[in-house]
Amino acid sequence: MGQQKVLRPVPPTHRGMSVEIHPLSPEWVKGAVALQSACFPPPFPPELLWQEAHLFRHLEVFPEGQFVASFEGRVVGSASSIRVSTESWSQPHTWDDLTGGLFLTGHNPAGSLLYGVDISVHPGFRGRGIARLLYQARFSLVKALGLEGFVTICRLPDFSASGFSNIEDYAKAVVKNELTDRTMTPLLKLGLTCTGVAHDCMEDEESGNSGARLEWRR
Repeated sequence: MGQQKVLRPVPPTHRGMSVEIHPLSPEWVKGAVALQSACFPPPFPPELLWQEAHLFRHLEVFPEGQFVASFEGRVVGSASSIRVSTESWSQPHTWDDLTGGLFLTGHNPAGSLLYGVDISVHPGFRGRGIARLLYQARFSLVKALGLEGFVTICRLPDFSASGFSNIEDYAKAVVKNELTDRTMTPLLKLGLTCTGVAHDCMEDEESGNSGARLEWRR
């Protein structure tokens, strides 16, 4: 068995030039599955990662909402999305409640909002604008489908080490740019707005099992 080719970061001089965004298609599925393992190594539970069966189902459920980023023919980023109703988004929910789980059975074809389920960028390619390109693809999809906007709940991984005891106060400090959160701050810079905090929406000790509710309206 030959050695696997190591993914190397995009050279700074080629930032945004060599990386391409594609709709997810069967040819990219294996690469997208491998990307998950690279982005979420142990002790992250492997049963929570996308597998081929999940991604093929996503293509049946809502193909327009699935994207990959490639560099020299290899998957270095991915983004998964579904449509949800305003009512579903407005109510307290967990990730599983809204998405329906790894097979995304919660997709609502008549939903007026695009919900960001997952976004992943290979560790060796972070800081190169790939997430921005994937979000731009999502925003373009919102416009193309005539939806009201894009919504998601993001982690607040720096909360646990911040010294804050109240997650709302922490989120407000990040919004005011008094603090930097490695997940939320970059999303705010992309034009998303924090509309509050969702409690007990995920199992994430770093984030106090909570997440920031983010919206982008066209």
